Amino acid sequence: MLSQKTRYAIRAMQHLADHYGKGPVQLAEIAERQNIPANFLATILSELSRFGIVASQRGKDGGYWLAVSPIDITYGDLIRVMRGSLALVPCASRYAHEKCKNCVEEGDCRTRALMLKVRDRTAELLDSVRLSEPIDPVPPFEPGEEEILPTHRH
Repeated sequence: MLSQKTRYAIRAMQHLADHYGKGPVQLAEIAERQNIPANFLATILSELSRFGIVASQRGKDGGYWLAVSPIDITYGDLIRVMRGSLALVPCASRYAHEKCKNCVEEGDCRTRALMLKVRDRTAELLDSVRLSEPIDPVPPFEPGEEEILPTHRH
């Protein structure tokens, strides 16, 4: 599951992508439009700035903007910057690999094998969608449409 920080970062970056090439966007505008606490947003944008994805300028006419074209930023990039990895478990990470605590040997772990497949398919999708691509919102789930766990099949 994505952390709240990562979800806020994605929304802030989508907002900045919508304003790409139109000059700085003030933090207060992003915070209000995206329903992100301003102090938390400042921390997130500062972090994205350290990675060279966001630029900023102080002052009356200042604000934030994308330092890189939205066509050059994938959702996979954003999540890796914020989380460090796309993997659901540390042993399936390609860039931040760690052995899981209290686990069997990695070569014998079927859970790790499954999570590597999940990670690879997730990466394939997230690395193929760029911040410049329009993504239309989808309507909320209706009552009764909740995800239902599969029953045991024979």
